[in-house]
Amino acid sequence: MRLLIMSDTHVPKRARDLPEQVWREVGRADVVVHAGDWVDVALLDELEARSRRLIGVYGNNDGPELRARLPEVARADLDGLRLAVVHETGPAKGREQRCAREYPDVDVLVFGHSHIPWDTVAEGGLRLLNPGSPTDRRRQPEHTYLTARVSAGRLSEVTLHALPAR
Repeated sequence: MRLLIMSDTHVPKRARDLPEQVWREVGRADVVVHAGDWVDVALLDELEARSRRLIGVYGNNDGPELRARLPEVARADLDGLRLAVVHETGPAKGREQRCAREYPDVDVLVFGHSHIPWDTVAEGGLRLLNPGSPTDRRRQPEHTYLTARVSAGRLSEVTLHALPAR
């Protein structure tokens, strides 16, 4: 199972659309994960139409229309892998311990908000992933997203992709 993981797209405020490379990944993915800050419901509609399966949450910049359609926390079983998605996890300091406490029944937690790529493992085995942003790099050197594979309850081939400068 191939995953595409993104967050903080802020379309159309920070970009008119997702980069073409990301749309190609949508077409290849079995599951698209979006960790919030969509900004406009039009992107949700388009991702729902173009994705085989979409797992998404709302973020702090998402208004009532997105909040009516998306949860604050999404959970899914992906071929035995217990996945949770949330927009915010709080400060970086203590993140692993805090998230391990708050998500004890999860194998992988995808989050966003900071626009800073993150890949760590908490004591006890919870993997925390933040894909950064494909459209709003803020102080990061590049726009980014993640891909990964899931098989028999295991996450593998987690790859951070940097997008060409626009």
